[in-house]
Amino acid sequence: QVQFVESGGGLVEPGGSLRLSCAASGFTFTSYRMNWYRQAPGKERELVASIGSAGISTNYVDSVKGRFTISRDNVKNTVYLQMRSLKPEDTAVYHCYAPGLGPGYWGQGTQVTVSS
Repeated sequence: QVQFVESGGGLVEPGGSLRLSCAASGFTFTSYRMNWYRQAPGKERELVASIGSAGISTNYVDSVKGRFTISRDNVKNTVYLQMRSLKPEDTAVYHCYAPGLGPGYWGQGTQVTVSS
């Protein structure tokens, strides 16, 4: 059974940092690109960062370039999102996903709130 369990979110002041984790199971993790997405209230889900199956190629949405870093541990079947210099507009629920699996396996996500 495919499962994604996100953790590490919380309330942080502007300029602060958080590290999100996503434990994946139920599929061959090492074969799939992994993405982090976020969805803010009233907005559509947005692709934030992506990492190839080997952990070499990465891509980011322009709004987080230079501030966020995606990484993965193919032994632990876990993908991470290190977030620095956080801004109020980063406030959202963050999800990880393997797009190659198709729809239907979204986890609950982890809430990130950036506020003073």
